[in-house]
Amino acid sequence: MNVQIPDKTVGRLSLYRRLLSNLLGIEKVKFVFSHQLAKDAGVTAAQVRRDMMIIGYSGSPKRGYAIEELVESIGQFLDAPDLQAVALIGVGNLGRAILTYFAGRRPNLRIVAAFDNDPNKAGTVISECRCYAMQEMPEVLEKKNVTTAIITVPAGQAQDVADLLVSSGVRGMLNFAPVNLRVPASVYVEDMDITTSLEKAAFFARCRTAS
Repeated sequence: MNVQIPDKTVGRLSLYRRLLSNLLGIEKVKFVFSHQLAKDAGVTAAQVRRDMMIIGYSGSPKRGYAIEELVESIGQFLDAPDLQAVALIGVGNLGRAILTYFAGRRPNLRIVAAFDNDPNKAGTVISECRCYAMQEMPEVLEKKNVTTAIITVPAGQAQDVADLLVSSGVRGMLNFAPVNLRVPASVYVEDMDITTSLEKAAFFARCRTAS
């Protein structure tokens, strides 16, 4: 079902869940109206309501959406019913930071293995995730039923890593390497270009500098 949902819709639902979780956990808010959620998410109230229709959730005209129930509904739509295993390739500074940040954040979406070409990292455990040598990747991915991977290797290594992941059955990749990956149409790639994002932020910072 989810493969027919536009990626922007999935992205908004993930954003809604984060915003709602903050309202519930930090601000102790129990209900929210579509226009309030829309303002925080940077979309229209109509868009929020359309997205809620996709997951089959509706709120109360008087009190809005019950946040705890809505978070649960989004989770039922976005998350796998059982553990969905993820691998991380490239245990440098960025890779380590991701392992630390994501540890325990989503019970059903877990980084279960990390890989690096540094032999000194093989066999170590970082943020509860075991690291393996690159040559062990096909065997470990199959054993742990990994279908999703995070690529944090240098640009020159990224395509070879992607090819190995595809041949090992991975169908979704989060790519931090500054290069366009060539993968089959059956594989989804989400590119995270930190340089481009920073350049955008710097550009608009200059444009919006107070006179």
